[in-house]
Amino acid sequence: MATRHTHQEHLGHVVFITAAAAIGGFLFGYDSSVINGAVTGIQRHFRVGAVEIGFVVAIALLGSALGAWVGGGLADRWGRTRSMKVAAVLFTVSSIGQMLPFAIWDLAVWRVMAGFAIGMASVLGPAYIAEVAPPAYRGRLGSFQQLAIVLGIAVSQLVNYLIAQLAGGKVNNHLWGLQAWQWMLGACAVPALLYLLFASAIPESPRYLIMSGRSRKAREVLVEVEGEDVDLDTRIAEIQHVLRTERVPGLKDLRGRAFGLLPIVWIGIILSAFQQFVGINVIFYYSSVLWQSVGINQSNSLLISFSSSIINIIGTFIAISLVDRIGRRPLLLIGSAGMTIALGTAAWAFSAATGAGGALPSPQGPIALVAANVFVLFFALSWGVVVWVLLGEMFPNRIRAAALGVAAAAQWLANWAITVSFPALSEWNLPLTYAMYALFALLSLLFVAKWVKETKGRKLEDMG
Repeated sequence: MATRHTHQEHLGHVVFITAAAAIGGFLFGYDSSVINGAVTGIQRHFRVGAVEIGFVVAIALLGSALGAWVGGGLADRWGRTRSMKVAAVLFTVSSIGQMLPFAIWDLAVWRVMAGFAIGMASVLGPAYIAEVAPPAYRGRLGSFQQLAIVLGIAVSQLVNYLIAQLAGGKVNNHLWGLQAWQWMLGACAVPALLYLLFASAIPESPRYLIMSGRSRKAREVLVEVEGEDVDLDTRIAEIQHVLRTERVPGLKDLRGRAFGLLPIVWIGIILSAFQQFVGINVIFYYSSVLWQSVGINQSNSLLISFSSSIINIIGTFIAISLVDRIGRRPLLLIGSAGMTIALGTAAWAFSAATGAGGALPSPQGPIALVAANVFVLFFALSWGVVVWVLLGEMFPNRIRAAALGVAAAAQWLANWAITVSFPALSEWNLPLTYAMYALFALLSLLFVAKWVKETKGRKLEDMG
């Protein structure tokens, strides 16, 4: 009985450590999505057009690409937890800066800083969790990062709605001396400070401690995270052996005959691009503006955005429960089919809007709302989780790190392209824009059917 109690205490401690590290994922989701409620307020306050607002929203993604690119190197140089603290400080400072901008370009600079912190968090969390999680629980604990991201998206939408309600339902109304949209952006500082607090409370990764010559401290942490039954000498020797023999792959290792890269690398890049080209982040960055453009008031549009985030969480739980049961490929195919139908339906419904800013008539209005949320559900239960699982599994060991870096960079760039283009495209022709996303969803189905192989049940050493 005592042994069972001790095991539960030990597992509870590991879960706490993992959840604390995953707060970086929460910030990732929160800061990525908080702009949704503030877009209309920013546009009206600074009196800028669709191109300018698209640039300001999307520029954070370029900062994210840079943060992700250098985050791994900083983690090896400074340590995992210290790098988390740096990311938390950058989150906090950028949140205050975004809250108090004096010009549109000033806001853009703070958003680049926030994006850089997001990019760092996007690599620090998964790396740390993989290094501290006991092998028996690594898969489930690793899913904390994606779950934290979708929770961050949902909480940001709820906070936006509550702030708008306090300000009388309008994001340009004043609340305690500032406009509501400014409080929305400033609220990011709260979870950022929590991240800083928890990053200061969790132990450093055993792998980094051994890398930096602190084997005694590594032993203490290994007992904390793997229990007292672990053979410490054997575990330390294993980690030291991997560190001695590990060679960091470079871009030259990815070269092949297929347009300069190996075919498997192209598959990873195209998977990443399709994940963004279906337009999922349009929902999380612009859904408030989208619903206002078809006649729904600001307050209700923020509530709809929150409901979409809840559906995103439900879909993520479905994916986590199914990905090891039915496999990666079937989930992707199901998701692509569902997204194609939902996006096509949304495109048809939006075509009934009566002029610029006109409301959708019945039944197109309710149909558009249902279609958008069905799209979010099918994305969340498939491409939202499965693409990241595949990218971690599908590449051969000798090129995994470099190939994953290239695929992740492609994903950030595709995200940027969709995000920066949506305001102008939606002003030009909203139904056609959604029809384009539906076409990408259909192409993603054909691509998976033709090129993507199942990785369920295969050892990482067998990938090739």
